[in-house]
Parts: sequence; structure tokens; C-alpha cells
Amino acid sequence: MEEIKQAILVRKDIDMGKGKTAAQVAHASLMSYLNAEKKDKKIAEEWLKTGEKKIVLKVDDDKVLKKLFEAFKYKEIPCALVSDAGFTQLPPGTVTALGVGPWKGKDIDNFTSGFKLL
Repeated sequence: MEEIKQAILVRKDIDMGKGKTAAQVAHASLMSYLNAEKKDKKIAEEWLKTGEKKIVLKVDDDKVLKKLFEAFKYKEIPCALVSDAGFTQLPPGTVTALGVGPWKGKDIDNFTSGFKLL
């Protein structure tokens, strides 16, 4: 079986504390997983069985996240764009993160290989 993984991309241009960043990554992971499970239950189950591999990457701004979101949707790769509710550190609707997969690693890498680890 080929590698199954999840990628989480987080904005580095906004001031989020460590806890806030962790919460946004968690939202992206769960939301994207639920979308992946709906699209292909076998891939989602394989990911759960094989250690739930994730990679967390940083992006420059919300424009990058939105373009990636549209590209993954176009390729029918499950993903989820996270917008903050605005209860604490950020204004409501601030786009903070993008979760992708779990999905085939090579398909995710086609779009994410140029980004650095968070």
C-alpha cells in the first residue's frame, strides 16, 4: 500500500500563541479527516491503522491557503479550510489553517513539497 498521510498548513504571518496554533492545527486535522472519511473510508481507515502520519507546514498568508484549498478541491483531494470563530486572539473569520487528507502522500506532496516545517 502506498503512503497515506495528512498535511496541515498554518499561516505564519499572523500572531497566534502556541496554544492557539495547536488548536487551529487540531481543527484542520479533524475537519479534513472527516471529509476524507466521507470520500474514501478505506484510505481513512488505513491512515488510522498505520499511525496517522501528519506533517505540519507553514505558509506565508491566507492567499496561499485559499489557492491551495482550491487546488486540492479541484483535484478532489479531501481538505478543510479553517476560519477562526474570533473568541480570543483573532478577528472572526480569520483563515488560519488548511488540513489536507489523510490521502495518498504523493498527491499531497505535489502541492506541498515546497513548504517548510512549522
